[in-house]
Amino acid sequence: MNSHKDIDAADRSVVVSDPSVFDKDPNLHQSFYGLAYTPEGSQLPDCGNKLEDVIKDIQVMSQLTTRIRLYGGDCNQTALVLEAINRTKVNMTVWLGNYDVPNDNHAAYTRQRDLLKETLETYGTNHTGGMTVGNEFMLNYVTQQGLTDVDSPEANEGAQLLIQDINDTIDMLKGMNLANLPVGNSDAGSFMNKEVLSDVSYGMCNVHPWFANVSVEDSANWTTTFFLEQDQALADSLSNHPTMYIAETGWPTKSTDAGNADNGISDASEANLQIFLDTFICQANDAGIKYFFFEFKDEPWKDAQFGGVEGWWGLFDSNGTMKNITIPNCQSP
Repeated sequence: MNSHKDIDAADRSVVVSDPSVFDKDPNLHQSFYGLAYTPEGSQLPDCGNKLEDVIKDIQVMSQLTTRIRLYGGDCNQTALVLEAINRTKVNMTVWLGNYDVPNDNHAAYTRQRDLLKETLETYGTNHTGGMTVGNEFMLNYVTQQGLTDVDSPEANEGAQLLIQDINDTIDMLKGMNLANLPVGNSDAGSFMNKEVLSDVSYGMCNVHPWFANVSVEDSANWTTTFFLEQDQALADSLSNHPTMYIAETGWPTKSTDAGNADNGISDASEANLQIFLDTFICQANDAGIKYFFFEFKDEPWKDAQFGGVEGWWGLFDSNGTMKNITIPNCQSP
């Protein structure tokens, strides 16, 4: 597994140049509020991520947004991202992630917590917007238990497992004199649990019109309406009033099997990604909606593991080539 010493050693293998000096692509615009990002090779047990690759990604993403969200802490991905930001000297804020897993006796959480703590001790919080504990934890817990109501007493048993880890993170940050760093949670937009949301500073909600079987023409309005009427309204009803973000929204560009080539109404295609970009991005910016577009690049490992559309949501392919799309030209907030 990578360590901070590995980053130092890798300095000698990275091309000796100034990563803060790089060519800007006139086709890119800083239009996105934020982007969802996972460095390639950040999954156990392989951990093949490389600093030079992350630097290239940060250089490109900095031309699209000033904010990214990560999903987990394994394979030292957080340190690589923060190191890349330091080297490129770009304006970028990162929401860190701890990919919590139900029913593993907090093993995944603890492993990532310790890596994230080491990273914060090394890099501080100058480029950090928050720490997200859990991604679709409640969706997975409720599904595994065969439940339907995310706020039922049975579902709240899972919520308490997650809250235990959230509170442990809050205590860790207090012990590091970083109590001002917000701690949040991310889940599917229809699986935001009240007890969890009442315990955090922010909530991130995955709101995908594709999986709701919405036509691409209606997807932008549906996404905004769903988020405001379900997730934002829930947050407004709670005494802590957590800040709410759309954690993921986007449109897939292809499927590896014919059965998932469309969502029953609209195709997975680059043309339809363009429609969603044209109807959502600038309008969401104008409306003041905080969102992380899903996602920066395609992820082949998801295709290999899950098939269908899972690996094909990127604005760019996995090699870093932009798809046949035009980036909207409006300034993000």
